[in-house]
Amino acid sequence: MAYSYTEKKRIRKDFGKLHRVMDIPYLLATQVESYKKFMQDKVDPAERINKGLHTAFQSVFPITSYSGNASLEYVSYRLGKPVFNVKECQLRSVTYAVPLRVKVRLVIYDKDSSNKAIKDIKEQEVYMGEIPLMTDNGTFVINGIERVVVSQLHRSPGVFFDHDKGKTHSSGKLLYSARVIPMRGSWLDFEFDPKDCVFVRIDRRRKLPASILLRALDFTSEQILDIFFETDSFEVTEETYTLELIAGRLRGETAKFDIVDKKGNIIVEESSRITARHIREMEEAGLKRLNCPSDYVCGHVLAKDIVDTETGEVVIPCNTEITEEVLDQLAEAGVTAFNTIYTNDLDSGPFVSDTLNVDSTTNRLEALVEIYRMMRPGEPPTKEAAENLFTNLFFSSERYDLTAVGRMKFNRRLGREEEAGEGTLSNDDIIDVMKCLIDIRNGKDTVDDIDHLGNRRVRSVGEMAENAFRLGLIRVERAVKERLSLAESEGLMPQDLINAKPVAAAVKEYFGSAQLSQFMDQNNPLSEVTHKRRVSALGPGGLTRERAGFEVRDVHPTHYGRVCPIETPEGPNIGLINSLATYARTNEYGFLESPYRKVSDGNVTDEIEYLSAIVESDYVIAQASATMDENSRLTEDMVEVRHLGEFTKMARESVNFMDVSPQQVVSVAASLIPFLEHDDANRALMGSNMQRQAVPTLRSEKPLVGTGMERTVARDSGVCVVARRGGVIETVDAGRIVIRVNNAETESGEAGVDIYNLTKYQRSNQNTCINQKPLVKEGDVVAKQDILADGPSIDIGELALGQNIRIAFMTWNGYNFEDSILIS
Repeated sequence: MAYSYTEKKRIRKDFGKLHRVMDIPYLLATQVESYKKFMQDKVDPAERINKGLHTAFQSVFPITSYSGNASLEYVSYRLGKPVFNVKECQLRSVTYAVPLRVKVRLVIYDKDSSNKAIKDIKEQEVYMGEIPLMTDNGTFVINGIERVVVSQLHRSPGVFFDHDKGKTHSSGKLLYSARVIPMRGSWLDFEFDPKDCVFVRIDRRRKLPASILLRALDFTSEQILDIFFETDSFEVTEETYTLELIAGRLRGETAKFDIVDKKGNIIVEESSRITARHIREMEEAGLKRLNCPSDYVCGHVLAKDIVDTETGEVVIPCNTEITEEVLDQLAEAGVTAFNTIYTNDLDSGPFVSDTLNVDSTTNRLEALVEIYRMMRPGEPPTKEAAENLFTNLFFSSERYDLTAVGRMKFNRRLGREEEAGEGTLSNDDIIDVMKCLIDIRNGKDTVDDIDHLGNRRVRSVGEMAENAFRLGLIRVERAVKERLSLAESEGLMPQDLINAKPVAAAVKEYFGSAQLSQFMDQNNPLSEVTHKRRVSALGPGGLTRERAGFEVRDVHPTHYGRVCPIETPEGPNIGLINSLATYARTNEYGFLESPYRKVSDGNVTDEIEYLSAIVESDYVIAQASATMDENSRLTEDMVEVRHLGEFTKMARESVNFMDVSPQQVVSVAASLIPFLEHDDANRALMGSNMQRQAVPTLRSEKPLVGTGMERTVARDSGVCVVARRGGVIETVDAGRIVIRVNNAETESGEAGVDIYNLTKYQRSNQNTCINQKPLVKEGDVVAKQDILADGPSIDIGELALGQNIRIAFMTWNGYNFEDSILIS
């Protein structure tokens, strides 16, 4: 194999039994990629995707004046060049940032014309404050100090079904609930009460019967019953009633009367259970309708209004329980047939019908007023105000947004085919959520697991910066609206309308003092890398230490290959702050994915596919250590696999994927521990955490036994000097390295010289010493990506946190093998 410049200096013997299928990905990719998508500075304005700054501008603009005669539209933005480089910013205690200039268009319409003729258009570039730039190492320099923005693991937008574990009511009855969580906007909760009525809450306010929400969506009682229930149809004959026979519904029920065939033979006796055999007999006898007594009809609930055919008035409203009096009224009105709703105690309860009974409203206006009273107690409701409030809650894209992620999760959970859709809710969405909740209550579906990584997503730097930026823009929007009415008459330019201070302040505040924008842990290269790969459940929109229970902190089966089960702080934050696994990455929606090798019919290929926790459970996944022959075929008939979150053994033909490496389960810090598999988990946790606290030694010394991760961490941490292009070393001293670049890698018209200035004896954030020492000498030939100089805690391009100490070694019947008990 081809060794790099530093690898040649110290060739490591690899005792690993498995060959490496896949290189370890760039360790800071999550941070760097996320911020690149936020800035999109190298992308042509016309080709920018809906992410980051571009989306923030599009969501706030165009801003229209109150009269509608002037509007301010967003055209594009461009980012300038930074005034100082990173080192200068640190010396001068300033922020490493670039100016943001936005091209906006002011359109003024003619007041007098009827069809909104354009009177004037002015286009201008406006300065909108500074945007901090990310350094090459995934950090930000804010006021001369290096900071890191930690990614957040939060609940994905979408719909979730849950129950209260029997804690709400003294009887211990499980009360089911559904919650629709948007990325921004009001939360919508549906819940059962102990009497099995469905209630709705908006933004966790007081509850209202769910039928009020349906009425506000312009459904009548008849339509509501039609949506949620199947019907039984009765016909009235002279002396009796007949019921249309739907065989499947009778199975398991107790017969309330004798069921007889056309010849009068009894098929089922009264008060005996109807079995599958009885149903077969009924079908063979060709029964289409059953004769039933009036006391069987009593107790059923009408599915439709009974209307007088002559006058057109409603004699008996729908959702009325049938009694002897009601039967008499039906006879008087000359009704020959009527429908009732079909319910039973087992798998279709009368929940919506009961809810309609507790609902006091009768039409849409009353329902809207009731919702208005709940949201704005004490304000007198008017029809317009109630309409506007309700529309803005869930149906206006300005106030409510599920985003693409939320819509995908929403549609998937409700079993729909397509994953794309509107960011706002529709009538069908609300009805489907209620149907799904009722199915769960009827035992036809199950509740969700909140801690499943398919229900939690990673919010990285870019997304959080975008949210902060949008908040600043919304503050600007209010001021611009006021001034636009002046612009109609006074001929102002866009520059005069926009005040950039609120935007700049919002961005500055976010990077300077947000909970997840942290002072970088710079003890040693490992602590830097780990800090940038950290995933926190705390922070705005997340959990708080006090509220987080045991379940959220626990290791979940879906953490496998995504989040490290070992590395987490001890103390109050245990389990709330995690570290990304070595090979994990986030997908377009922000869910964590892990790579696997494809297996077809027992043959392992080198084709690699990333799976998120949502899809992984459907597959059968073998361990990386599964034995294979020389043709990469699994040798054992029964292979140890993971399936549906459980470890089992299955036939090799049923295996779909295989782990990439045994290392993929743990984080970078844990993967630096040799013979990790022999350690107790609690000690490994302490070891991972304590490596980050190692102070760089004056003379770093390579570890005698490593795990092969040392070189990767050293390269990706950014504390070493890495060759940008290959070439020959021209001059070297303690402070700088000059390389004459290979002809093949130079661009025409440039000198072809790369100069690297080394950092000497600088103070780090933790007051340790940052010092780079050259590894190369004059005349050496180096390739691109070779390490030219060691940083703190690095020895010939390998991470070297400690020292190799000579100790006495006491044998102890072999018990101290590999994770030893040592006496110094």
